[in-house]
Amino acid sequence: MRSLHRHLQLWVLGALSLGALLLLFSVYLFLLEELNEVFDENLKQVALAVATYPYQPNTEHLRQPIRLAPILEAHQQFDFVTQAWAADGTRIFSTEPDVHIPLRHSDGISTTFLGWEQWRIYTIVTERGVAQAAQRVSLRSDVAVEVAIKLIAILILLVLLIAVLLYVSLRRGLYPLQQTADEVAARSAASLTPLPLDELPHEVHPLVSAINSLMARLDQVLDRQRCFIADAAHELRTPITAMKLQLRLLQQAHSASDRQAAAEDLAAGIARAGHLVNQLLDLSRLEPDGGSLRLETVDLAELARSVVAMASAQAVQAGIDLGAEVREPVTLQADPQQLRILLNNLVDNALHHTPPGGRVDVVAERVDGCPQLVVRDTGCGIPVDERERVLDRFYRVAHSQQTIGSGLGLAIVKTIATLHQASLRLDSGTDGIGLCVSVRFPPA
Repeated sequence: MRSLHRHLQLWVLGALSLGALLLLFSVYLFLLEELNEVFDENLKQVALAVATYPYQPNTEHLRQPIRLAPILEAHQQFDFVTQAWAADGTRIFSTEPDVHIPLRHSDGISTTFLGWEQWRIYTIVTERGVAQAAQRVSLRSDVAVEVAIKLIAILILLVLLIAVLLYVSLRRGLYPLQQTADEVAARSAASLTPLPLDELPHEVHPLVSAINSLMARLDQVLDRQRCFIADAAHELRTPITAMKLQLRLLQQAHSASDRQAAAEDLAAGIARAGHLVNQLLDLSRLEPDGGSLRLETVDLAELARSVVAMASAQAVQAGIDLGAEVREPVTLQADPQQLRILLNNLVDNALHHTPPGGRVDVVAERVDGCPQLVVRDTGCGIPVDERERVLDRFYRVAHSQQTIGSGLGLAIVKTIATLHQASLRLDSGTDGIGLCVSVRFPPA
């Protein structure tokens, strides 16, 4: 928070300083323009005064330039140089004879260089001769710079005053936010209660509200993880204990038949534990905050044929008729790996809960413009009052005789369907026999 305070101060003071410099430069240019207008008007007035001076150009002693320097030094050094010319081009007088202002025969203002200096000259032509008033341009710039230098001191004091007021106001304005930051820093990692908004400025309410929303989502994720870890530990404890017992029975077996039976039980326990671990890994990767979907074009018909081909050996061994019903390509944008996991779990569940001689059909179709996957079996089915419960993790139907199941298959299917914004429906199979699971995806 202190770094934010300093950061805001530096930015604001930098902007003020830059603005002050731009203001000073603008004032200089504006003042120089106004001074040019004023001094040009003064040049005109001085030239008119010289033109109306009652000198006699035909008087011989006035044909020599009059040197007024002693008089000017005795009184005041003027900023203008004036001179008068007779009609024949003879310079009658000049306030600074050493400055050779060129004679012009046209009225008005003009600019010329005398050596390295730039001069502004106003010329008035009359019947008696020419009157001119001239001034160094650098004099005007010096006046503008002098005024700008005086403004610098005022601007510096103004910036310093604003800096002090800014420091006080920022400290006072950011104090509630600093208190909130200190409160968050003092919290433990498990404290995710919302931050209070009452004493905070309205400008930071959206930020703090977003932080509170994030902490609420984080709290939900942590709760899910804690529940997942507790359930996983409980579910893993059972097969591990069973494997220890089966290993002990194998070690204590005295006959070949006893060893064979114990080895088969141990192998089944290892298979169940491996299946459970694989499903736990799949489920952990499918958490809503665990990663984004990798959307690609997926053909559900091709996916159904591929999964059925992979599970055909298991179906033949179990004496189950497994087939895919596809008539045309059914494409959608989805994560192909997750859809494969979804369909594998549905087919695996159907095979495990269908007795020998039964049938499992996998259908990829389009219904009302929506892509849909359907898995139907002729197994024992699921009672209506338990169809919502079986979607929870580690829940198994009470009458299930399967020892390999872990109660995670349909939970994985539900998670993947949710990630793809698809609807999951469990119904009775054909003629009320078995189970029909349909996953309908939103239209493209």
